[in-house]
Amino acid sequence: MRNFVIVFSFSSSVITNPHHRHNHRRCYAAAPEPNRKTKSTSSLTKQLQSLPQQQSASSSSSSSPLSSSANPFSNHFSDAVRWIPDGSVEYYADFASKLAEDGRIQDVALIAETLAAESGANVARFASMVDSELLSKGISLNLRQGKIEIVVYTLKRIEKVGIAPLDLVDESSVKLMRRQFRAMANSVLVEKAIDLMEILAGFGFKIKDLVDPFDVVKICVDISNPQLAIRYACLLPHTEILLCRIIHGFGKKGDMVSVMTAYEACKEILDTPNMYIYRTMIDVCGLCGDYVKSRYIYEDLLKENIKPNIYVMNSLMNVNSHDLGYTVKIYKNMQKLDVIADMTSYNILLKTCCLAGRVDLAQDIYKEAKRMESSGLLKLDAFTYCTIIKVFADAKMWKMALKVKEDMQSVGVTPNTHTWSSLISACANAGLVEQANQLFEEMLASGGEPNSQCFNILLHACVEACQYDRAFRLFQSWKGSSAKEALYTDDIVSKGGSFSPNNLENHGSGSLVNSNSSPYIQASNRFFFKPTTATFNILLKACGTDYYRAKELMEEMKSLGLAPNQITWSTLIDICGGSGDVEGAVRILRIMHSAGTRPDVVAYTTAIKICAENKSLKLAFSLFEEMRRYQIKPNWVTYNTLLKARSKYGSLLEVRQCLAIYQDMRKAGYKPNDHFLKELIEEWCEGVIQENGQSQDKIIDQEGTDLGRPVSLLFEKVATHLQERTAGNLAIDLQGLTKVEARLVVLAVLRMIKEDYMRGDVVTDDVVIILGTGEANTDSGKQESAVKDVLVKLLKDELSLVVLPAGQRHLIDITQDAQLVDDGNQDPEHTSENTISIVGISSTRRPAILERLMVTKASLRRWLQRKK
Repeated sequence: MRNFVIVFSFSSSVITNPHHRHNHRRCYAAAPEPNRKTKSTSSLTKQLQSLPQQQSASSSSSSSPLSSSANPFSNHFSDAVRWIPDGSVEYYADFASKLAEDGRIQDVALIAETLAAESGANVARFASMVDSELLSKGISLNLRQGKIEIVVYTLKRIEKVGIAPLDLVDESSVKLMRRQFRAMANSVLVEKAIDLMEILAGFGFKIKDLVDPFDVVKICVDISNPQLAIRYACLLPHTEILLCRIIHGFGKKGDMVSVMTAYEACKEILDTPNMYIYRTMIDVCGLCGDYVKSRYIYEDLLKENIKPNIYVMNSLMNVNSHDLGYTVKIYKNMQKLDVIADMTSYNILLKTCCLAGRVDLAQDIYKEAKRMESSGLLKLDAFTYCTIIKVFADAKMWKMALKVKEDMQSVGVTPNTHTWSSLISACANAGLVEQANQLFEEMLASGGEPNSQCFNILLHACVEACQYDRAFRLFQSWKGSSAKEALYTDDIVSKGGSFSPNNLENHGSGSLVNSNSSPYIQASNRFFFKPTTATFNILLKACGTDYYRAKELMEEMKSLGLAPNQITWSTLIDICGGSGDVEGAVRILRIMHSAGTRPDVVAYTTAIKICAENKSLKLAFSLFEEMRRYQIKPNWVTYNTLLKARSKYGSLLEVRQCLAIYQDMRKAGYKPNDHFLKELIEEWCEGVIQENGQSQDKIIDQEGTDLGRPVSLLFEKVATHLQERTAGNLAIDLQGLTKVEARLVVLAVLRMIKEDYMRGDVVTDDVVIILGTGEANTDSGKQESAVKDVLVKLLKDELSLVVLPAGQRHLIDITQDAQLVDDGNQDPEHTSENTISIVGISSTRRPAILERLMVTKASLRRWLQRKK
């Protein structure tokens, strides 16, 4: 076989003792005997450390003819490598062991690879003769130096030549690897860590022992890399568990794209359908609010003839619990598929009924569950009873709720805190404060531990019943004394007893507590709960108009580390405004901005309401414009408050302002109070008659809303005509209006003309009134005739204006708006400004013939001057 020898060109100054010279000469031995094991001393390996620095010095020496650029070993050691035909495998194995002992495991791998390339037959002998203990020691040395990447890639190289990597990694090395992998997994090097773990997994290494799998998944989720997470999951034995964790992690993050990526990978990786995967996927759809996709997943299972288990069905019903019809459908499908419903199924059905407000259906489900319990098929739990109690509580059916409590106690189920909260809420919603307090006492006597929700419910019940002092007494007892003491004191007050601050103190240490007649001996524990923001919001409502008391509560709230929310600020604004301090209310709104809480529609509406009630209408409308600038959408209360802010209109600007709000309200989908606004506009329009000093003779609307037509058409007509005029002529379109509505529109236009005239605008054109196209014998024609009579009487008799029939004119729909055009037959008093040429008439379209009236501009000028 071919052998090689490594030649090192050391200077004479390096070798200072005979032992070194002896070993140096052995390195140059031309042909060691094949069966003799050659050994080198540790001093040789120490001299090898200077090899990289000497490569440049030896580059001028002549290299062996056997060394070539194609040999990686020759390239690494430059001219220091010389192949000798008589070299022995034992010698190279011994030399590699010494290199490993010194931590130069990469050089060991290089020797093995070179030997495999030059003499593949001796690779197995070399692998068996290398000292594994020294090689393991070298690996441990590199791991202590933090060179985990070098170790892993070296193990990969030597594994190719027959050296088993697992035999070289002892327990201490595993601990070192675990420490470095955990550091990499918790940093940006997680991808590099997974690359290295994939190599180790190829050796059969137990990857789960290196890092916490959930930590790696969390990092991959944080960096939004589902592919990397899936690669890691495939390295572990229980891949499906990690895949579920990956799907759930991205679901909590709301990243549905990554969720679907992981889901599709699951279907490719797993050979058989996994119900745990499907259940997790459906739950994630609920987390992301994509309930439609959860239905698609279920339908795909049915198409593939895969029978879902009870857990998948329950998750599907829970995600779709907002849809009562679909949830009931799934429940029926469970019966068709022979999937037996469990207690969770009935709890979800009750929850769905609670959300839908279906008390009747909830009762039926509850009866069925009790029937199955009596048959031994189910065992109702506290959640079931709590849910059905909440159904009755929301429906204010407190007697039914108490009946359910008796049912659960009869079967030995102890009510938990949530059950007691629901029971107390049932009585509180019905306004039964005393009953709610009795339930609270019963909870304490039975050993129940009330939470903040219980106390908040009691406080809310007191406030809703206007028992403000009782609410504050309960709050004070909550902060530092027994909750039972406050209830006992309330009981004394409710029975006609006197109350003073000393009563609480005496009750806490005196004979009242120790009396055998006291119902509170069994539970005299003192409860120290930290109030929540909701607690202070409830108490603020109990302040009424006492702003200073509310301000003290705000300070106490901040001292406890609680931040006011939008409800808190809105309530404070309302309290300040209730005392008539409009500026203070608006100032709180500004402070809310500066405090970092973005005002919502409730806060702005509260401030607008206060301004409207105190006749600060200009400020109210400015706040409305401000909330629009902040892109806060007004609600029905906001619009209605502004529309009702005025008892009458004083100017055209005010009318235009309210009409704009009215139109915006209708566009937003809210139904305004048409009749209220109609009365205001009517009053403003009839002011034209009153200013003439004539008696106001309104016509009773016999048609109005009795015909089923919305009053909004009137406001749309008025709003259209009261916009700023941009054209020279003015045409009033009264088509489709009743007599009273037509009268209001004409009066509104006349008032607009009058106010414009007062500002300096001159009347330059006649006013044309379009009545319609109805024929005399039709219902519409009769209505137009009645409208014409009313208008002629109004304009001629009441306002002394000149009204002439405009004749039959043609109307051409050039744009979407109806425009009046002249057919060339003008009346004598009609000026040239009214003449509009007919253009664009299609030969296939016959123009409609309109009946019109005309108020001359000369009479309008005389009317305006007379009023001036």
